[in-house]
Amino acid sequence: MNNETEFLELWISLEEHQDALELIMSKYRKQMLQLLQGRKREETEPVLEVHQDNCVEIESQINRIFEMGEVMRKAVQVDDDQFFKVQEKLAQLELENKELRELLSISKESIEVGKEDLPDGDAQVTK
Repeated sequence: MNNETEFLELWISLEEHQDALELIMSKYRKQMLQLLQGRKREETEPVLEVHQDNCVEIESQINRIFEMGEVMRKAVQVDDDQFFKVQEKLAQLELENKELRELLSISKESIEVGKEDLPDGDAQVTK
């Protein structure tokens, strides 16, 4: 359960980060458009190249963030699967322990009944 909470918090943080990146890119594009409209074509070509490079870098970072999110999701799933396996094994061992204790109790009772059936002389010898 704790892993699920951590994963959910990480996922929310990831989404907030993506929203922030989208907002920054939107403002950046708007400023670039305003800049481009105010300058001649030949002056803006280097700026356009930088802008395109920045877009590629940001897209790369977004893709890495998505990949990290997938890795986290898979890690949480593996942890949950392992937790359920341990829980299942624990329940199985508890049931087995209970059954063994019942068998031990029955065995002790039969030994006590057997001692009671022995004549007094034989009971003293076995003690």
